[in-house]
Amino acid sequence: MASSSPFFIGFEDLPDDGCLLIPGRLPHPELLALSSRLKTRPVTWLIEEGAMVEPATQEYLAGEDVLAATFSRDDDPAAVGGALRQKIENNALLIFIPGDAAARPGTACHIPPDQLAFLCALSLPTIPIAVSRPNELRLASESPSALPSSVFVLGDAISSNDISVPLYQENLLRAAETSFSSRRFLEGSLAENLLIGLKKHGHISIHDGTDDSSLPYGKLLAAAIVLSKEIKKATSKKRVGIILPPGKGGMLANIAVLFANKIPVNLNFTASQEAVESAIRQADLDKFITADPFVRKVPTFPWPPTRDLLLIERILPAIKGSIAKWFILSKLIPTPLLSMILGLKKGGRGDDEAILLFTSGSSGEPKGVPLSHRNVLGNVCQFGTRLSLPSDAGILGALPLFHSFGCTVTLWFPIIEGAKLVTYPSPLETKRLAELIHEHQLNLLLATPTFLRGYMRRVDPELLASLDFVVTGAEKLPSNLARAFEKKFGKLPFEGYGLTETSPATNVNLPEASPPTPETPVIASSKLGSVGPFLPGIAVKLTDPSTDEQLPVNESGIIWLRGANVFPGYLNREDLTNEVIIDGWFKTGDVGRLDENGFLYIEGRMSRFSKIAGEMVPHEAVEGHLNKILGLDGEEERKIAVVGLPDEQKGEVIGLLSAVPTETPEQDIVDWRHKLMEEGIPSLWCPKSIIPVDEIPVLASGKLDLKACDQLARASHDRDSDAGA
Repeated sequence: MASSSPFFIGFEDLPDDGCLLIPGRLPHPELLALSSRLKTRPVTWLIEEGAMVEPATQEYLAGEDVLAATFSRDDDPAAVGGALRQKIENNALLIFIPGDAAARPGTACHIPPDQLAFLCALSLPTIPIAVSRPNELRLASESPSALPSSVFVLGDAISSNDISVPLYQENLLRAAETSFSSRRFLEGSLAENLLIGLKKHGHISIHDGTDDSSLPYGKLLAAAIVLSKEIKKATSKKRVGIILPPGKGGMLANIAVLFANKIPVNLNFTASQEAVESAIRQADLDKFITADPFVRKVPTFPWPPTRDLLLIERILPAIKGSIAKWFILSKLIPTPLLSMILGLKKGGRGDDEAILLFTSGSSGEPKGVPLSHRNVLGNVCQFGTRLSLPSDAGILGALPLFHSFGCTVTLWFPIIEGAKLVTYPSPLETKRLAELIHEHQLNLLLATPTFLRGYMRRVDPELLASLDFVVTGAEKLPSNLARAFEKKFGKLPFEGYGLTETSPATNVNLPEASPPTPETPVIASSKLGSVGPFLPGIAVKLTDPSTDEQLPVNESGIIWLRGANVFPGYLNREDLTNEVIIDGWFKTGDVGRLDENGFLYIEGRMSRFSKIAGEMVPHEAVEGHLNKILGLDGEEERKIAVVGLPDEQKGEVIGLLSAVPTETPEQDIVDWRHKLMEEGIPSLWCPKSIIPVDEIPVLASGKLDLKACDQLARASHDRDSDAGA
């Protein structure tokens, strides 16, 4: 796609029979382009009575040669459908015109749910059309003049017997994914995009909250160029380990590794020795960038031999002169020539591996997740477009760099899109983080619900006044915590969703778009309890956990995703890859459903379900009710975790790890079971026993450590079994 004219995909497959076309959106220039593309077919434009449309569209529909039909949602849809069926006889097309609506950038469907439900109830053969404007959905490095004015993707035909809101949603998202995944920038290089960003936004700084020092992106560029040359000398391996917290050093190390045409591997310094050694072995690492003070700060980490460590604070003073020289040269040399001089044109791009992350190992040995240039660039665009931060925005970077969200949003996103970044090495020191937010008037805070509880306990409301967005992930955001946070700070936290394998963001709730007039309909962009609508360019399907049969997207099932941000497969694990990637779709292992607005609700992980007497029991749902019953939602730390235990008769039963002090666990479990059943929870779902623990195991990201929980539960079960024997 390198043309300013409209671009059409799939229209050669438009059926000869008449049908209803429902574009997800249709601004007037796109209406004219679609009309021109379909000029060989008789067309009637369908519009709702009283719909708000552009004056140019009103004028067009009033033309002598234009056929138009109207409907009212007060009418019987069966009767309206019967009358409209005549409009699609003899190969004619009926095209719905969505009225004006306020929606966040990248929203695929601008049709309010009740209007869409009426259209589906017409029971006409229907085809969704995804309509996008690439200029509204682009990286900062892309030239607007090189983009198509609009892209139209024809969805699959849906018969009059099958048409429904869920099927339309699924089909439209699939067409929108085809549109996004065909974008040319996805064939590019992460390193080259970082180079463009560092040059373009050279005046913006990264501020390190540990020593209150700032480094402009222009100087960061020069330092990364020179450090990349040292990295090339130090190792011939294609990957380089990085063991650093968020900060100037961590960002510099990651950029320098990419400029060396190598692959950065940010290692989890909070993981077990076994997990770290596994990651090092799988990634085939022989050199590690770190800092001497950090080595001393984390003595429990299984540090490689000193000869394998590239200590950044010792290297930089020795190359200070070269950095000064490259600071001047990088300003003078045009970006394309500088990229050529640095050899970035010879580096990876598109589907080549760009970075390597490791899963947290919450349910076993960490798995290597190579993310391609396409994956990272796609997700920066997807998240950045939907977020739509102001040009002078500032972000707090306190999530670890080995965490996929911390990596994408606080490493690559600020540089490519030009946002100020303020870093701090720990997300737990909420008082200091709040001071940094206030001092630098930051707009975006990324956290987990666990970390939000720290802000609730330790932070004065005025310190967070500058925030426009508080986005949480990694674990479910309890509604009462979100409301309590909003009551104290005047900011409602927005829950998002993603996985390491999806680079990571796929969904996020955000504030509603501002309508131009009070009468303009607003397309919802947040709903408490959900993880939000899908980011642009992501398709979804759901399957039955027991039969693998595909389900309507409004029925609870295993979530499968497809998009430019979905990883190509696990590192050196074709067996695992073949289990989760089938025909281009990624099996997330999470269970969820979509509502009438297209919002995704996560109902648990397959690994957090127990199959009891043939019924799937969701652990997280039981935990949610227990937290409410026991008044634990406001606790800063997890106090309970539901686990599955072996049972000879039913296959499994539910057990409860509990850090809640109790002197009578046998009586407490009886009382809690009664309270759960009063809440409408089936007896089958209720815990049969309490397993007292000092604390509930969690990972550094705030997620439950499933492997450790299972080990505690199994050990207790084995002891009880031995005692019974």
